[in-house]
Amino acid sequence: MSYHNPVLLKESVDALNIKEDGVYVDVTFGGGGHSREILSRLGEEGRLFAFDQDPDAQQNKIDDPRFVLIGENFRFISRFLRFYGVKKVDGVLADLGVSSHQFDEAERGFSTRFDANLDMRMDQKSDLSGKKIINTYSEEDLSNMLFLYGELRNARTLAKTIVEARVDKEINTSFELKEVLRRFLPKAKEHKILAQIFQAIRIEVNQELEVLKEFLQQIPQLLNEDGRLSVISYHSLEDRLVKRFVRTGLFTGEPEKDFYGNTNEPLKKVGKMIVPTKEEIKENNRARSAKLRIATLK
Repeated sequence: MSYHNPVLLKESVDALNIKEDGVYVDVTFGGGGHSREILSRLGEEGRLFAFDQDPDAQQNKIDDPRFVLIGENFRFISRFLRFYGVKKVDGVLADLGVSSHQFDEAERGFSTRFDANLDMRMDQKSDLSGKKIINTYSEEDLSNMLFLYGELRNARTLAKTIVEARVDKEINTSFELKEVLRRFLPKAKEHKILAQIFQAIRIEVNQELEVLKEFLQQIPQLLNEDGRLSVISYHSLEDRLVKRFVRTGLFTGEPEKDFYGNTNEPLKKVGKMIVPTKEEIKENNRARSAKLRIATLK
C-alpha cells in the first residue's frame, strides 16, 4: 500500500453495511485500498465502480470481473454510472483530500517539502494549475481564495505581496512562493501557514468544494432505500459541507417547513462521527485530521 495508506479503512467500509450482491461506488480510488476491502466483502454477483481522474491512480487498477475503474471526476458520478446501466447503488464511499502518493511525488507540486512546479492538478488535462493562479489571478481573487479556502486572516496582505513580487519575476515553484512570503512565515508556525496557503491553492485548482457539493446533491437520487453514504474528510471546509448536507439537504440556509412545520431533508445521519484511533494516527500521521460521517436515506 505504498501508493496510499487508506485512512479509517475498516470503519468506512463497515459503514456501507455491504450486501454480497450489492452495487457499490468508491469515488476516490487512489491506491485502491478501500476498493480492495469492499471487493473482499462482495460475492460473485456484487459490483464495484470506482472513480479517479488521476492517471497515476489508474495504474493501480484491480483485475477483477466485478470491478470497473472510471477515469473521471466523481462530480459526474450519476452520468457515468448510467453509461454502465446503473441508476441506483447500495453504497458510496468517498475518501476526500489528497493521496499520500500525490503529496510524495515532488513534481505534482502538492507538498511544501519539495521545490517543484506549483502544479497541484489532480486532473492533468486541466488548464488551471497553481502556477497559473499565482501568476494571473487578481489581488482580490487571490485574497478571497486564501481567506475562504486557507482560512488565513492576513489573506489581503499575502495576496498584495504575491502580486507585487510577480511584477519582477513569475512565481513558478513552491520554494519561490515560500521565499516571496518568507516574512509571514515565523519559524514556529511556518509549516502550518504554508499548509493553509497550499490547501487554498489546491482547492481552487481542483474546484474541490464545488465538486463535493455537486457530488452530494446526487446522492439522494442515487442511493437505494437502505443504501449508505460513507465520507471521510480532512479539513473543516469539507466536513462542514458534508455535515450540513446530511442534516438539512442544503449548503446554506435552513430547509423550508410545510404547513404542519415538517421539513423534508433527503438524508439522515447514521451513528456519530468517527475519528481515527491514537494507534492509527501513530502509524499514519495523515490520519490525524480525518473525520468519517455516515448517512442513509431518510
